[in-house]
Amino acid sequence: MDRNQMDIAIYGPGRVGGAIVLAAVRAGHHITAVDGRNRDAVAKLLSQVSIDAGQPDITFVTVTDDALVEVATDIAARWDNGAAVHVSGALGLSVLEPIAQTGADTGSFHPLATFPDSLQGAKSLPGSWVAITASEPLRSLLFEFAISLGCQPFDLEDDMKALYHAAASVAANYTTTTLDLAERLFLAAGVPFEAARPLVESAVTNAFEMGPMRAMTGPVARGDVATVESQLSAIRDHIPEVIELFEQLTRATAARSETEPEIRGALQ
Repeated sequence: MDRNQMDIAIYGPGRVGGAIVLAAVRAGHHITAVDGRNRDAVAKLLSQVSIDAGQPDITFVTVTDDALVEVATDIAARWDNGAAVHVSGALGLSVLEPIAQTGADTGSFHPLATFPDSLQGAKSLPGSWVAITASEPLRSLLFEFAISLGCQPFDLEDDMKALYHAAASVAANYTTTTLDLAERLFLAAGVPFEAARPLVESAVTNAFEMGPMRAMTGPVARGDVATVESQLSAIRDHIPEVIELFEQLTRATAARSETEPEIRGALQ
């Protein structure tokens, strides 16, 4: 096997599967097969790449989490496709047990990246971190594949996947929920949301460089009760439908900033 030109197959040509295929081709790997239940999606992805028929080193099973067990059971009966690797961040390797029973190595490969579509997903892969759960020799193969895509691979224990995925959800999804709240408040105040971009970017940069709590600023971190009270009053007057979420975030921030005794009075 030429580790610089691996043979890759995909079952499940959705956004993640498509992104892996496009990124793999860009990195010089060969695509041996694209398959899945959605024949239109299969045809669309096949129109974008050349197929080098042969035995794959890795078959990525890139279907939704809910479908993994059913799909693994279905394709295990005809499995002759090298190692099987799913891309779920939350599920362990047990979902691929039907394939493992054929003697195939199994693993998981979860990029910490967003996949709005296959093309944008392929562009976002370089520079992203990838959680890999596998035993040797598949672990080394997946590490090399990730590095070839420009990613930073790291090991993730199988029994830590759900906790890791919760962390990823907070980092991406709940950050977006908080930004949605900020946008609604800015717009209610007559200020364009774009004005917050430098503020948000500097806050994120500082959090990674200093650690989130050392980078914490603002009235809650200072225990500035009067300012927090004025914020709460303004929200109740102008956009009361978001007050509950704002109060929850204020409480959580105060607890982590050790200003909860001071801030508690403002929230009553």
